[in-house]
Amino acid sequence: MAYLPTPQQLRYLVTLAETGHFSRAASACAVSQSTLSAGILALERLLDAQILDRSATKHAVFTPLGLELVGKARAALSALGALAEAADAARAPMSGPLRLGIIPTIGPFLLPRLMPGLRDGFPALKLFLREDQTERLLDQLEAGQLDVLVLAEPCACGGAETLMVARDEFLVALPKGHPLAARDSVAVGALGAERFLLLEDGNCLRDQVLATCGAGLGRSSEFAATSLHTLIQMVAGGLGVTLVPKLAVDAGLTQGAEVALRRLEGAGGWRSIALAWRPGSARAAEYRALAPLIAAACG
Repeated sequence: MAYLPTPQQLRYLVTLAETGHFSRAASACAVSQSTLSAGILALERLLDAQILDRSATKHAVFTPLGLELVGKARAALSALGALAEAADAARAPMSGPLRLGIIPTIGPFLLPRLMPGLRDGFPALKLFLREDQTERLLDQLEAGQLDVLVLAEPCACGGAETLMVARDEFLVALPKGHPLAARDSVAVGALGAERFLLLEDGNCLRDQVLATCGAGLGRSSEFAATSLHTLIQMVAGGLGVTLVPKLAVDAGLTQGAEVALRRLEGAGGWRSIALAWRPGSARAAEYRALAPLIAAACG
């Protein structure tokens, strides 16, 4: 009879791969470093396989076989999570814990409107929130650490199943007194001579704005903002112009700032607010039930 790894051993393995460091992995698993190390060693003996290259002392370095086993461990943990999901969904839909990931250019502006509806519509739901950038949220979704995500499309969503919920238009943000502020709307081509301000690399909104502007985008500033609030203050300070989502503006992003907002002319000046979850999830119907609430909150 073959002896199988325990879920805890697989969790140790995956967490060590994600953190690359024994002490951080132990902290994430809420165990001592010696317990985690012993669990990895026991897994190696069980499988009769060398998972780690122990000639490297400072960081956890995986052998090629070890990296392959990490991928299989992720898949196994995801399958175990789906087993628990199926039982939860059958017992009491839209109840118990729900781990929701959301990106920073949506979370602060959507959640204050969304939470009252969630509390009223699903009083038995216990919502746990994680705000992070798209790529990291998708990694956590795949690893079974999150159940469902609220993202902005287009984005590289990997193998996740997605559902478009609402359209979020882009507005042109200009310093007050800017010549383009005299217009009712601004064409993308009119921005070609302007210094354009963007969020930092790794933020999906940056890529979406660049895709919207395409060849019409002029020179971009060497400075990048870490948040939409910082971006608006840079515009107010006369450092350049940018595009901002209407969802954020409606939630008060530009309130009190010396900026002018104008409609963007032409098609394609928007992003999609979307839900994403693991393909084949037993709770897919529950996630779809969130869509009308999120659409109303985006209203």
